Amino acid sequence: MTAPGEDVDQDAMAAAWEAAMGGGDDEGGDDAGAGGDDGDDLAAEWAAMLDSGDSGGGGGSAGAGTGSPRESTRVLNQDEIDSLLGFDDDLDEGDQKSGIQAILNSALVSYERLPMLEVVFDRLVRLMSTSLRNFTSDNVEVSLDNITSIRFGDYLNSIPLPAMLSVFKAEEWDNYGLLTVDSSLIYSIVDVLLGGRRGTAAMRIEGRPYTTIERSLVERMVHVVLSDLSGAFEPLSPVTFRFDRLETNPRFATISRPSNAAIVARLRIDMEDRGGQMELLLPYATLEPVRELLLQMFMGEKFGRDSIWETHLAEELWMTEVEMEAVLDTQTMRLGDVFNLQVGSHMDLGATPESQVMLLCGDVPMYLGRMGRKGDQIAIRIDGKYEKPKSE
Repeated sequence: MTAPGEDVDQDAMAAAWEAAMGGGDDEGGDDAGAGGDDGDDLAAEWAAMLDSGDSGGGGGSAGAGTGSPRESTRVLNQDEIDSLLGFDDDLDEGDQKSGIQAILNSALVSYERLPMLEVVFDRLVRLMSTSLRNFTSDNVEVSLDNITSIRFGDYLNSIPLPAMLSVFKAEEWDNYGLLTVDSSLIYSIVDVLLGGRRGTAAMRIEGRPYTTIERSLVERMVHVVLSDLSGAFEPLSPVTFRFDRLETNPRFATISRPSNAAIVARLRIDMEDRGGQMELLLPYATLEPVRELLLQMFMGEKFGRDSIWETHLAEELWMTEVEMEAVLDTQTMRLGDVFNLQVGSHMDLGATPESQVMLLCGDVPMYLGRMGRKGDQIAIRIDGKYEKPKSE
């Protein structure tokens, strides 16, 4: 007796589905049975899709049957997302970036392509260790943390404030650089130079601008560092780094376009229990005049030059034997006349006993002289060096 009721409920559900799908208004009441068949087909289709979801991305587990009717895809975990974006914490500072970080940094030139730059900064560390000890009369240790490539705009945004930014100019290269001194090093220098006791950390006072005394003392230290930087580049290329100005706002220390690449060397200065960091920024445009020199490999403390081998090579060059050719005269002839020359043919030279003879080493004219005789041999007495005539 319940079968008719079930048919009525099935017909009502089919009619509701047809109305929801927009097809109920076009069909008449005689198609109610067909609507019931459509409802069975729709239910079978939903069941088939659920079964496919169970055997899809759920890995064959029974609990995955609650997935969506669309075939599920694999979800990336956090490590895979970090690797895709290039934010892998396991990579060291010098390792190559991947993912989006590699795309963003693709325009930057790695400092490793300038091998001599590391040598220059190592020499700077040794010079600063000595000069800052004499400057502060304290035990100063200078170390090089790292050397990185960064866009200039990103560097300005990453400077922790408060800090002092010293703008300097490379006179021979006609460009600028930046020297950043953090607040810890500023207060440490002031404390050391003004007689602060050892064993007490430098006190950092927030919420006030730097005083004239603090700026003056830091400027003196910057002059010492720039002098050492000039000495570090001296064996490679003589250059003078001149102090230009001291700024506390990064916006006023803009020396390059924000998108330009630059080299940043981070130096750590320790004075027993006091100290801080100093960052030296050199845009690639500043280093362009000495780029070829920075590309060469390090060959010892002489920066690729060895005075012993240089002297030995110069001495051996003076002992080298070369062949010289004496040209009495040159003539211009037609090719047909040259082909007509035979054994016994005569050629009149335009040279006289007083004419000058040119001495050639290969194809290079070297000297001018006059032909004569010395004993049983014909000799050339050199009158002077050959000078190339000036072109009109």
